[in-house]
Amino acid sequence: MGLLSLITFAPIIGALIIALIPAEHVKAIKGLAMVTAIATLGFSLFIFGQFKPGDFHFQLLESIPWIPSLGIRYQVGVDGISLWMVVMTAVLGVVATGVSLYESKRVKAFMILLLLLETTMLGTFVAVDMILFYTFFEAALLPIALLIWIWGDENRKKAAVRVFIYLFAGSILMLVGMIVLAQRTQLATGHLSFSLIDVQAAVANGKLWAGALSLEVWVFWAFALAFLIKSPAFPFHTWLVDSYTQAPTGAVLLGVLVKTGTYGLIRFCITLFPEALPRAAPAIMGLAVVGILYGGAVAAVQLDIKKLIAFSSLAHVGFIVLGAFSLSYNGLVGAVLGGVNHGFATGALFLLVGLLYLRRRSRGVNEFGGLKAQMPVFAALFLISTLAAVGLPGTNAFVGEFLSLLGTFESGIAHTVGLSVGYAVLAAAGVILAAVYMLILFQKLFYGEPKLPAIRRLRDLRGWEVALALVPTALILWGGIYPATFTGPMQASVNATRMMGMNSANQRPAWGNSAQSLDERLNLYQGAEQVAPAGVHAQGPIAAYNAARPEDGP
Repeated sequence: MGLLSLITFAPIIGALIIALIPAEHVKAIKGLAMVTAIATLGFSLFIFGQFKPGDFHFQLLESIPWIPSLGIRYQVGVDGISLWMVVMTAVLGVVATGVSLYESKRVKAFMILLLLLETTMLGTFVAVDMILFYTFFEAALLPIALLIWIWGDENRKKAAVRVFIYLFAGSILMLVGMIVLAQRTQLATGHLSFSLIDVQAAVANGKLWAGALSLEVWVFWAFALAFLIKSPAFPFHTWLVDSYTQAPTGAVLLGVLVKTGTYGLIRFCITLFPEALPRAAPAIMGLAVVGILYGGAVAAVQLDIKKLIAFSSLAHVGFIVLGAFSLSYNGLVGAVLGGVNHGFATGALFLLVGLLYLRRRSRGVNEFGGLKAQMPVFAALFLISTLAAVGLPGTNAFVGEFLSLLGTFESGIAHTVGLSVGYAVLAAAGVILAAVYMLILFQKLFYGEPKLPAIRRLRDLRGWEVALALVPTALILWGGIYPATFTGPMQASVNATRMMGMNSANQRPAWGNSAQSLDERLNLYQGAEQVAPAGVHAQGPIAAYNAARPEDGP
């Protein structure tokens, strides 16, 4: 078993062992679940140490036949974009399992489902074969729906059904698109393959969509809609509000679930549809801006803390999508970084709100007050997460949002994507809205007189709770103070992804071409011969311009 397979299936191995333990041995079940989550995190850090930052190809690649007659393989790999997604999932897996130690209802089933969910998230980020990707992508629906259905709040069953139907319906569109891609690959290369590496190689040399540009547009939107629903972007966000408000405290991995959508937009939509991409980008960016403003405005009037976090997540997803489809280097770095940063920030908020709910059994914004005096450590940790949600300099969210906005401005100035300058100006207003609703939330929770006498009896966080909350909090601060830790490994992969979607045929990087490399300025080389400078793009709807180089960026 390779390293990526080990980390992917480590949680499910732990779940299988837990299944053999009698349900009454609650402490053993919780202890084993925690050990499994920590071991998975350890494997992810080892992968991070093995990763070579300057290589845009998939690394630690494992590939064995799965269904050979259909060209389907068990194929996994990691690049600079998926690397941090894997680490983020493992980190939040520890946080989710840790807070779930409070769970008392059907503990064995809860821990098994939680670990299964972690495996599906990890598998989605490392899968290179499209059917394998789809399998993990879809498999996540069952554990998350059951976690909400059994352990959620009063409207849990309605929320679980809505989550399952929304996400399943969107995924069917993607499956149809994958079948079309495999068939087009067979026409272009002579062999049927669902490998993302093979499909993208046919796109890189211009053969995949030769004579089928109208079909390319339809397939693009099949993928885009599936991932916009999963992200979710406006107007596909209603399932997110239900799931956030009804999910149990331990479902911190919900923050990772939405990242599979934004990850899919970058991994598939930007790399495989070079002709459809520039025409679709303005519409998708428009949806992103609406999501930023709508999410911020609605969050500002919420009286339920989890609903506020849900709508704020809609706004933050808007920044990720906006940066990705600006088609600029800085915008794409901001999108990838924003996905990782939002996972940590939302995970921290979800954890802290959950710990507060366990003490007070209430999420009402107006039912607290004065918590700063009662719970000073909790208040300090919540303040850091609040500042990250606002996008304050010194926190990781600032870097991602700043780069997304910068990339969008660059795109508009260079006329890469129409309306980009206007989109950037409108999106900047979303930062102001975030400051409004998050600071009002903090003021109502922590200042003033306690609304009820019971609040005066609330206890501050225990030592192990502080340690658990410090994990994402430390990453929030580290990402804001020294973002190069995060941006360094992803630079080559981000620029290669951008060139796949923007360069002319035969000037595009190909994951399957091991002879290709990027130099320190991210120019593309085939052996010793330069294939394309970093700033060469396809003509037509995308203007040729030299986007920000790494030394000008983060």
